[in-house]
Amino acid sequence: MDVVLKEDVDKLGLRGDVVNVARGYARNFLLPRGLAEAATPGLLRELEKREAQRARHEAKDVDQAKAIAARIGAHELRFDVNAGPTGTLFGSVTATNVADRLWEEQKLRVDRRKLEMDTIKRVGRYSVPFEVFPDVVAEVRLVVAPEGEEPPTEEELAALEAAEQAAAAAAEPPAESPAPAVGRPSAAVESPAPQVGDEPPPEPGAEAAESAAEPDQAAESA
Repeated sequence: MDVVLKEDVDKLGLRGDVVNVARGYARNFLLPRGLAEAATPGLLRELEKREAQRARHEAKDVDQAKAIAARIGAHELRFDVNAGPTGTLFGSVTATNVADRLWEEQKLRVDRRKLEMDTIKRVGRYSVPFEVFPDVVAEVRLVVAPEGEEPPTEEELAALEAAEQAAAAAAEPPAESPAPAVGRPSAAVESPAPQVGDEPPPEPGAEAAESAAEPDQAAESA
């Protein structure tokens, strides 16, 4: 089933993408949560119009591209987020968020699919390459931090991440020792020592020799 994403969905696509998913996944998850809508012919035509409008705002030559790259490089985008004590976001910052912010603050229409970035899930400073035109790449500078605060330094982020990993490791239950086998004698148990008066066990083959000798004795008696 083809659907148009209304929001960014991790590991599936970005807002406005047309994706093919299982019918049950669409009906039970994407559509009820407002994350997508059915890809009707009318909606697909509307998407084509939006793509054409965005294309008109893109650079037409190298000079325009360089001017756009200079504007992007001179500006820093800040995202105020909610984050935990170790810097992990309660949410994320995606390529769609960056493209929307560039339009809001600089009136630059950017194809979010050209932003070379993974979904951001930790506070910090980021530099995102963006191909404005062939051989013209801009660097989009991002600041992701709690409201009113500066993001931690790289050293502080590394310390926070190490503390988070240590806490996760400490929370894991210890591995259980394997239970001893039931009903199996231990290799350390020795056979009981023979007692005084006990007859020694017959040597291998002795029983067979005695059995063979019995018929001969019976014949002599006869």
